[in-house]
Amino acid sequence: MFDLSGKAALVTGGSRGIGRSICRQLAEQGAAVAINYKQSADQAEDLRQKIEAAGGKAITVHADVRKPEDVERMIKETVAGLGRLDVLVNNAGFNRDTLILRMSLEDWDEVMELNLRAVFLCTKAVLRTMMKQRWGRVINIGSVSGLAGNAGQANYAAAKAGLVGFTRAVAREMGSRNITANLVMPGLVITELTKNIRQEIIDGVKQRLLVDRMGTPEDISACVVYLASDEAEYITGQVLSVDGGLGL
Repeated sequence: MFDLSGKAALVTGGSRGIGRSICRQLAEQGAAVAINYKQSADQAEDLRQKIEAAGGKAITVHADVRKPEDVERMIKETVAGLGRLDVLVNNAGFNRDTLILRMSLEDWDEVMELNLRAVFLCTKAVLRTMMKQRWGRVINIGSVSGLAGNAGQANYAAAKAGLVGFTRAVAREMGSRNITANLVMPGLVITELTKNIRQEIIDGVKQRLLVDRMGTPEDISACVVYLASDEAEYITGQVLSVDGGLGL
């Protein structure tokens, strides 16, 4: 079950945090993996070596997914390096938290650019390849704040909420081509992106959880592996909250 042998996946922001876990679990299930990074070249190369040492196949692809020309090159390099491209995981993310009254236009635009616009660019670029194959999986990584909102995250919450509509539009457009699109909404997972969150906020989140632990990157990547598999072929346009009940 969940055998991804013969499939190739591209994970944006794949060198660190949740993206790193996604790359590793996809590779463990047999997928060849393209690890996209923008700045973390050493971490991307370290992950590539670890995947190959475990018997998998991986390449690293440098690209700023906010730039159309970088995205086009990234897709071409992935197909050239892996021979095909079946699964796109739009994982790259960025937050710049502050209250609305203090939020600058730059704060708003930069968060929107990476968390929403880049997803559009990457998805559009990869769909041509998937349509030729008549098989594909687009898996977007959102956030529970995109459903519930969060004080100090108007920009981030708006961008992640936008992924709901975008994902469902892709699902409607591509379903007849055997391409699915789904959205995974993590709760608070401690990674490089969230490690500076104040302890009192973390404690408050713990009190609201319905399970007795915080989430891990592996909780998220397990869901991605399932959605990338043949077993999930009848699931599309869905929003899957992986948050320990935080959003209820």
